[in-house]
Amino acid sequence: MKLVLGIVSLLIALVIVGKLASTQLSAVRDSSVAPTGDAAQASVPAQSRRLQEQVTTDVTKALEQGTAARREAADQ
Repeated sequence: MKLVLGIVSLLIALVIVGKLASTQLSAVRDSSVAPTGDAAQASVPAQSRRLQEQVTTDVTKALEQGTAARREAADQ
């Protein structure tokens, strides 16, 4: 009797987890937005180059802001 109750409980838990997983996956699929314009037509290497340039620009900007903050702190 305990074995049957354990198996039924396990199956119920498995169904609940499966429902939650399918809900989460459908939410992720619905929220993903298809790229539009240039991103939809760009090749993977072009997207990679654009992303590398964006990261380089962001890092440079952050370093410049840090340098300016240090100069201001040193002046005070």
